[in-house]
Amino acid sequence: TIKRFRRHGHESQRDRLKQELFHFNKTVEHGFPHQPSALGYSPSLQLLAIGNRSGAIKLYGAPGVEFMGLHDENAAVTQVHFLPHQVKQKHEYTTHSVANKAATLSLVSSPFCSRFSAPPSVTRVTAVLAHSSGELLLLGTEGGHVFVVEVPGFRELEERNISLDQVSNSVPDDYIGRRNLEHVEALQENPVNPNQVVIGYGRGLMIIWDLEKQRAIQHIPATQQLESVWWTEDGSYILSSHSDGSYCRWMVGAEDVNEEEEKSDIPYGHFPCKAISKIVQLPTEKGPPFLLFSGGMPRASYGDRHCITVIQNKTQVALDLTSRIIDFFVIRDGPNALVVLVEEELVVIDLQTEGWPVIQTPYLVPLHSSAITCSHHISTIPIKLWERVIAAGELQNTHYSKKVWANPWPITGGQNLAPDPPQRDLLLTGHEDGTVCFWDASGVCLYPMYKLSTAAVFHTDADPNDNMNQGTEGEWPPFRKVGCFDPYSDDPRLGIQKIHLCKYSGYLTVAGTAGQILVLELNDEAAEQTVEAKVVDLLQGQEGFRWKGHTRLDVREEPVLFPPGFQPFALVQCQPPAVVTALTLHSEWKLVAFGTSHGFGLYDYQQKNNVLIKCTLNPSDQLAMEGPLSRVKSIKKSLRQSFRRMRRSRVSLRKHHVNNAAKIQDANARLEAELAEMELAPVQRKIEARSSDDSFTGLVRTLYFADTFLSDSSHNTPSLWAGTNGGCVFAFMLRLPPVEHRADEPVTEIQLMHRAPVVGIVVLDGHGAPLPEPLEVAHDLARSPDLQGSHHLLVISEEQFKVFTLPKVSAKMKLKLTAVDGSRVRRVGVAWFGSSRSEDYGESGLVVLTNQGDLHVVSLPGVKMQVQYPCIRREDVSGIASCVFTKHGQGFYLISPSEFERFSLSTRHVVEPRCLVEVPLHSDNSTKHRPLSFLENNVKSQRSCLYNVLCHREFWSGCNDITNLLCLLRELTC
Repeated sequence: TIKRFRRHGHESQRDRLKQELFHFNKTVEHGFPHQPSALGYSPSLQLLAIGNRSGAIKLYGAPGVEFMGLHDENAAVTQVHFLPHQVKQKHEYTTHSVANKAATLSLVSSPFCSRFSAPPSVTRVTAVLAHSSGELLLLGTEGGHVFVVEVPGFRELEERNISLDQVSNSVPDDYIGRRNLEHVEALQENPVNPNQVVIGYGRGLMIIWDLEKQRAIQHIPATQQLESVWWTEDGSYILSSHSDGSYCRWMVGAEDVNEEEEKSDIPYGHFPCKAISKIVQLPTEKGPPFLLFSGGMPRASYGDRHCITVIQNKTQVALDLTSRIIDFFVIRDGPNALVVLVEEELVVIDLQTEGWPVIQTPYLVPLHSSAITCSHHISTIPIKLWERVIAAGELQNTHYSKKVWANPWPITGGQNLAPDPPQRDLLLTGHEDGTVCFWDASGVCLYPMYKLSTAAVFHTDADPNDNMNQGTEGEWPPFRKVGCFDPYSDDPRLGIQKIHLCKYSGYLTVAGTAGQILVLELNDEAAEQTVEAKVVDLLQGQEGFRWKGHTRLDVREEPVLFPPGFQPFALVQCQPPAVVTALTLHSEWKLVAFGTSHGFGLYDYQQKNNVLIKCTLNPSDQLAMEGPLSRVKSIKKSLRQSFRRMRRSRVSLRKHHVNNAAKIQDANARLEAELAEMELAPVQRKIEARSSDDSFTGLVRTLYFADTFLSDSSHNTPSLWAGTNGGCVFAFMLRLPPVEHRADEPVTEIQLMHRAPVVGIVVLDGHGAPLPEPLEVAHDLARSPDLQGSHHLLVISEEQFKVFTLPKVSAKMKLKLTAVDGSRVRRVGVAWFGSSRSEDYGESGLVVLTNQGDLHVVSLPGVKMQVQYPCIRREDVSGIASCVFTKHGQGFYLISPSEFERFSLSTRHVVEPRCLVEVPLHSDNSTKHRPLSFLENNVKSQRSCLYNVLCHREFWSGCNDITNLLCLLRELTC
C-alpha cells in the first residue's frame, strides 16, 4: 500500500509539473493567405477582411489586431461584407478565432439557397448590399431577383423583394424587347439617400429603385455588358464599367438619360480592350477627384497584364501588379490610400504623397516572393546586432512611402492589448533566387527587416540592366511596376538550402543548391571586394564516380560592390556541386562545417583553409550521382533563355512562360516527392538493421560542434560530430593551436555506428544540460558547462534516442520511438521550458516532430517521453519538412507556400493575438438619414412608431446632446 501511495503521489506531482511546463497551442498564422478569393473593408471599424478558397476568413486592423474564422464546409469564400452596427461592443479576443462573432457576412459557393423556395440556379447570390441602416441585406441573384433580408436574424422580407417581373414591367418596351436582363451584377446605395439603390443587370440595364416606395424611379439603359457600378459621393452621378473596356458617367435624376449621358470613354482604345472589372471615384479635399479602375488593357499587346489605373487631373498611371487582381478598395477617412488584393500579395498605395508610392505593409507580407527553401530561427538577439540589421534594412526601403502622417499604416482598427515581446527573435528564410530574408518574429506580426542577396557573387543568366518592366518616357500605357512577388529564378542553383547565424559575433553562413557555402560578416558601410572560391573535392579521388547533375556556379572574378549589411568574404565550393544538406558554424573557433550526399568538410574561415575533408559516399549509391535539378535541366535552360528573349522584346508573352513555370514547378514537386519517398522508409514496429546498400547512405544529415571529452576523462577538447543517412556517427577531435599554426595540427577520428539515419546529435554536460552555444558563456548569457563530471552523447536517429557515456562511448540508455508507435523522427531541437508558476524553475527538453505529424517532448538527460500532441497532418509532407523549432518551446511550419503556422509547447513563452475591437458611436448624420420605413414596419400608429424608435438602442447612440435629441424628435413627429 505504501509503495502504491508513493508511486501515485510521484505520478501526480509529475502530472502537475507537466501542466506547469507544457501546453500545446497553435497561436497565429504568419504571412499571406493562400489562394485569396474575396476582400472586404469596414470604414467604421477600420478592419480588413480576406476570404480564401478553403473557407477561411481573416480580419486585420492595426498591427497586432488579427482574427480568424473558418467555415465548417470546405467551400470558397466568394464575397465578404461587413454588416453595419452588428458587432457587439467591447469583445476582447485572446486568440485569433472569432467563430460567429465577427462583423462580417461571408458568401460561399452556394449560400442561402435553402432559405428560399426558388431553385438554386435562380437564387445563387451574385451581388450583395449591406444597407447602411444595419437592418437590411439586399441579395442580387443569378435569376435577376433581389431578395431583401432582415439582419441580424436573416429573415426574408417577402413584401420588400424586388422580382424580375417588377423590373421588367417598368422598363421601356424598346429595351426589354431586344434583350434579357440576365443576372444582378451590382448593387449600390445612394450615399446621400439610403432609400435609393441602383440595381445593375448583366446585359447593361441599371435601374434606381426606391426602397420605401418600392418602385423604379429611373432607368439607365446601357447597351454594353455591365461589370460594375459606382455612385459618386454627392449622389449626382453613377459610373458604370463595361466588358468592352469602357466606362460611362450617368446623371442621376435626369428625365432622358440618353441625352444627359455626360461621358463615355475607352481609356486604352481604339483597339479591342479587356473588361474594366471595377471602377471607383475618390473625392479629394482640394483638387479634382481620383478615378481608379481595374482592367481595360488592350487585348492583343497587354491582355495578360494585371493593372489598376489611377487618374487624377492630367496624371495617369497603370499600376502593373504581380498577379491576378482579386479586388481593391480606397480608404477615404484619414490618409487616402488604395488597397489592392492580388493572388499573391497585398499592395497599398499612398495617394496623398506625390508619385503615389507604395506603403510598406506591417503584416500580410508575401513570404513566398521567391519560393521558400529553408528557414532558421534565432532567439534573444542582442540589441546591438538587432539595431544594425534594422539600419541595413532601412537603406533598402527608401522607395516606400515616408511617414508623413501620425500613423503611416492606414488600417488602424482595434487595439493591440498584447504586452511588448520579452525578447527579440529573428526568423531567417532562404529562397530559391538566392536571397535570405530577415523577419522580426518577436510578436504577432512577422515584419520584414532586411533582405540579403547572394546572386551578386556569381555569374548568372540575368542581365542587371535588362528589365522587362522598365518603362520609357512617353510609353503608353504608362506602366509602373508595383509589388514584390517574383516566383521566377534566373538560376535554380542559387537556391538557399541551409542557414546558420551567430548572434554574438554577427557571422552568417549560407549554403546553396550547387554546393556553395558563403561566409558573411555584418558591415555598416558599403564595400567593394572580390570573393575567392576554395574548391573542396569531397570524393577525394574516388574512382568510378561520374557526376551527372548540374554544374557549379561561376564566381565573379572582378570586385563586386556590396551594400551595407551582410557581406561575403569567404566562399567554399563543394565538388561535386551537390545540395548542401548540413551546415553549422562555430564563431569562437572560426570554423564552418558542411555536408552533402558525398561527404563533409571543415573550413577555417579565419585562415581561409580547408581543415578536414571526409568522403562518406557508398560506391553502390547510384542516386548520389545525380543532382535534384538534372532531370529538368533542359526545361530550366530553355525557360531562362525564353526570359532573356522576352525581356528584350516589346511584346509581353508572360502567359506562355507561366505555363512553362508551372511545368517546372510540377517537375520539381515530383522530384521532391521522389526524394521524400527515398528518405521516408515504411513505418515499422520492429527496428531492423538496414543494408549498407541503401540509397543516399552517405548523405550527411547533421553536424555538431562540442567541447567535450574524447581522448580521456580529464582533458576536454574541441570536437566535430557528423551523422549520416546510413547510420554512421563520425567524431573528430580538433586541436586549435595559435592562429599562425592553425593548419599544422593533426585531426584524430572516432567512428561510431548506428543503424538508422542520424538526424541529431547533442552532448550533455555533467549536470545533464546541453552545452551552451559558442560565445554564449563569454557574453555572460549562460553558465559554464560542467567539466568535472562525465559527459553524455545523445544520438537521435529516425527510430530511437540513444545515450552514450563519454569518453568511453558505451551505451547507457535508449528510447525506441519506432517500436512504440511506428513513428520516425523528422525534426529535432533542444528547448528550454520555463514554469508558468515559478520564474526560477525550468527544464531542458528535446522537441521532436515525427513523420506522423506528432510533437513529442523528451526529457533530458533521462530520455523519457513527457508529452505528445498532434500538430501536422501526416499527409502534409512539405509542412513536416519545413518545421523549425525555437529555443523556448515554440515552432513554425509552412501550411501553404505563403504561410507559416506558429505553435507553442510552452506555458510561459506564447505569442498570440490579444486585441480589442470597439464599435464606434454612430454620428447623428447617419441616424438622421436612416429611412423611417425600416423601423415602422408593421407599426400602425405614429405613437407606437415613436415608442419603438426611442427604445431602439442605435437611436440613442446618435444623440450626443439634448439639442440633437430635440431635433430628432421634431423630425419624427413631423
